[in-house]
Amino acid sequence: MKPSTLLAVLCLSAFTTMAAPLPPIPLWPGAAPGEKGALGEEKDMTKPTDKLISGKPVIRLGNVSQPTITVYPAPKSKHTGAAVVVCPGGGYNILAWDLEGTEICEWLNSIGVTAVLLKYRVPARPGLPRYAAPLQDAQRALGIVRRRAKEWNLDPQRIGMLGFSAGAHLTAALSTNFESRTYDAIDAADQVHCRPDFAVLIYPGGFMVKPANDKLSPELKVSATTPPTFIAQTQDDNARVECSLYYYLALKDAKVPSEMHLYPVGGHGYGLRPSEHNISSWPKRAEEWLRASGYLKETR
Repeated sequence: MKPSTLLAVLCLSAFTTMAAPLPPIPLWPGAAPGEKGALGEEKDMTKPTDKLISGKPVIRLGNVSQPTITVYPAPKSKHTGAAVVVCPGGGYNILAWDLEGTEICEWLNSIGVTAVLLKYRVPARPGLPRYAAPLQDAQRALGIVRRRAKEWNLDPQRIGMLGFSAGAHLTAALSTNFESRTYDAIDAADQVHCRPDFAVLIYPGGFMVKPANDKLSPELKVSATTPPTFIAQTQDDNARVECSLYYYLALKDAKVPSEMHLYPVGGHGYGLRPSEHNISSWPKRAEEWLRASGYLKETR
């Protein structure tokens, strides 16, 4: 067994003793902004023909119109006071709920981080940018977590965000669009800032204007206030490794502390499930970056 595969297997096996999550918390006191109740039932959209990932199926959650956050508290024995809002991917069409959601929360718990799983609205709403409704949900989610940090025993200055694929795009969108809410303020959670303190982008997608004159999508307005960022992707990713390259260059030009890991093979949509490729070591690299950056200071 390759070292990267063994590492991923050991990581997964360590998650089985994590505490149960808290009950889901609705993001909005009523209907989410602009929602008219036109979607069908929220459900798993997985078809029998959909491929398995590491021999396991994936929950593809669709028709989300009532967004929530679910808090996975870090174990007391490992508690660091840091929190990460987790954004599953799915092309802004569905949410890869277990592969890029619950399994990631369990890994974060294993390194002492309280995970907050964001169920944002999908599919994209007609007539709006694909990220518009999800960005509202992400801004609201960060505000709620920071507002309730004391209640959940968190450091309000160590609340980050981690996303996969479209969820990485959402993470980058919030990282560059936090100065004002994209909805009318509702309560005190909208009065605190919603900037992530750090960001982790895994196989990001949808970052580029193409095909001519490749450049970052205009909503990704990287500046000196963009949070420190960790990026991991593979060269053969069908979402285009240029997403990582161009975003990293923009971070570098803005003098934002960042770390990028690029691997030759591994494709797209693997989460942290084990494979024979070295990309399976990304969780360890991300943990090292979080520790070296001071986000995982232990608090007892």
